[in-house]
Amino acid sequence: MSLEELLRDRVIEKIKANKSEAEKIFKLAKRDLGAAKNSFAREDYDWALAIAYNAMLQSGRALMLKEGYRPFSQYKHVAVVRFVREAFGKRIGEMITYIFDKMRKKRHRVVYEEPDIVSQDEARQAIKWTEEFVEKIEKILEE
Repeated sequence: MSLEELLRDRVIEKIKANKSEAEKIFKLAKRDLGAAKNSFAREDYDWALAIAYNAMLQSGRALMLKEGYRPFSQYKHVAVVRFVREAFGKRIGEMITYIFDKMRKKRHRVVYEEPDIVSQDEARQAIKWTEEFVEKIEKILEE
């Protein structure tokens, strides 16, 4: 789906770019990444993955704001994933944007449906992917 299609289908909407708001939201991503690492250290692997995903989500939202977009539909998480994939997939990496979406789905299961489904290895890998994702978005935000 292209950005034009996301706009046409009312998944995202165009707004005035807001660098200061993007920076504020990105700080939430950094906070959440630290919280994910703390949850991992406490062996709370479900929550480590959920918070790691939230760090990715906040990073993606920051990127949207910087570029002058925001989620429009009721499916705000999906809108962020689709925007990041469409607008920055090549720069961030197709695999990591795919992982972003997979973590979105897993987080939903962990929070709303099934507790205790994330292994230590899966949580460790989620944090690793999140660190890479956040670093890449930080570089884009600094441009």
